[in-house]
Amino acid sequence: MNKVTAEGQNVEEAVKNGLSILDISRDEAMIRVVDEGKRGFLGLWKSRPAVVEIQKVINPIEEAAHFLKAVASEMGIHVHIEISQKGKQYEFHLSGENIGVLIGKRGQTLNALELLTQLAANRYANEYLTITLDPEGYKERRRETLENLAKKLAAQVSKTSEKVVLEPMPAHERKIIHQTLKNHPLIRTSSIGEGAKRKVVLEPIIR
Repeated sequence: MNKVTAEGQNVEEAVKNGLSILDISRDEAMIRVVDEGKRGFLGLWKSRPAVVEIQKVINPIEEAAHFLKAVASEMGIHVHIEISQKGKQYEFHLSGENIGVLIGKRGQTLNALELLTQLAANRYANEYLTITLDPEGYKERRRETLENLAKKLAAQVSKTSEKVVLEPMPAHERKIIHQTLKNHPLIRTSSIGEGAKRKVVLEPIIR
């Protein structure tokens, strides 16, 4: 329950009652006074309780971390999460036993989890947040692998003068290929396809 309507003899008491029901502090709540109430007078006027509406303010990053832990638990994995932030970008550093299950073949499971975790956060965010998942340094190892692949294929294309089309990759991985070869004197890169089927093409520069 994230929202409640509470009553009290006055606004302060109504707020206290509502916070108690939601089990949150005042800092975690958004409070709207529905009715300030009315005190009776010598039995001539009936009293009216104060009414407030209290909604729990959900932290989008905490919600995203909770979502990810729940999904990992369903996969039989207990995951520990440490979070670093740079502006509106958050990186979840993951650790735990059998963490490779969260990565999947060529990072496909990880990419799907990253998208879902980001959606979970942005349901409650006032501005768009970017979340990336990095299980035990996998992202840096993957970057090195892609950079080495790009250089190896560039040498192949330079030698054979035949273009090479890579397997479909997510946007951030295609970007690594493009950046690695952007200043190559003999090779140019481009992307073809749509959505999840988008892939990088390496081809020789014809002079």
